[in-house]
This record gives sequence, C-alpha cells and structure tokens, in this order.
Amino acid sequence: MGKLVLFLGGARSGKSSLAESMAHDLGGESVLYVATAEARDEEMVDRIEKHQAARPQSWKTLEEPRHVAAALREKYNGEKVILLDCMTLLVTNLLPSGVGFEQVEVDVDEYEWVVMDEVDALLGFIQETEMTFLLVSNEVGLGLVPAYELGRAYRDILGRVNKNLAEAAEEVYFLVAGIPMRVK
Repeated sequence: MGKLVLFLGGARSGKSSLAESMAHDLGGESVLYVATAEARDEEMVDRIEKHQAARPQSWKTLEEPRHVAAALREKYNGEKVILLDCMTLLVTNLLPSGVGFEQVEVDVDEYEWVVMDEVDALLGFIQETEMTFLLVSNEVGLGLVPAYELGRAYRDILGRVNKNLAEAAEEVYFLVAGIPMRVK
C-alpha cells in the first residue's frame, strides 16, 4: 500500500514548496508531478509557466485537470513519488462546464458525488501501489463565508475532501506563512 502525505494551508502559505522539497528528497529524479491547473487566462498561463520552470527537468509531468485517478492508471510508470498540485483546482475543475461560482444552476448533491467519486478513485489507486503520494490542497474553511450558494457548497465539499484525505494520510502538514506544522 502506498503512503499518502497531505499538505494543507491557505494561498501562498508554502504548501507546494514543501511538497516539492519532500518529493525531491524522497524521489530524487523519480517523481511524477500531476498538475491540475488549466490555463484559462493570461495570469494563469504565467503561473503555470513559473511552476514548470521551477520544477526539476528530470521530473515527469502529467497535466490532468479532471480525471486524475484514471490518468494515473494509464500513465503511472513506477515513479517513487507522485506529487499532485493541487486538489483545490481539481475540485473546481469538476464543476459542470459553464457554471460559475456566482451561479447556482448546478445540482450540489451531484457535484459532491462526482468529487467524492474522484477522491475515492485516487485513494484506491494509492492503496494499489507502493509509492509515496504527496497531495496539496487549500484549507478554505478558515475564511469568510461565501456570499453565494455554490461558493458555500464548494467550501463545504472541499472541506469534506480534505477531511477524507487527512483520515487516509499517514502524515498531514498545515502551513501558515511558510511555517509547516505537522498535525498527523
């Protein structure tokens, strides 16, 4: 059974940097980086390019915004470490196409089912392998309550996702201002 390590924190808290450092320490050149971001605007294109440039050239990259578990089953080639960055964007990407957060034209229960199905598939994949799986996710439950229904549903669903991942993880780190705290 594989090992799961979860990195939680707010935006720019240092989650990705710590996860990348641990991936390098544990896997060296044998790392598969799973990127869930989509380049939907120029600012995101710039962010993606900066992330790509910062990673070691020897690491393999799998760009998969939605169906990560299925893609890993096809593309995983025995790397020692898989680093998924990030779960927050994956959950966003699983929203039905064309739905924005200000809209409520989505079946929240169906959306949660789709998200949790992907989480269960990821956890199943991890259990079937012997590698270390590093997963980055934002903690969104510490801020203001979103003003719209879908925003609140998203916050709640990601909170449940993080809870399920933390329960399955061997190690959990919470980052604040670049300072990691091991919580499990």
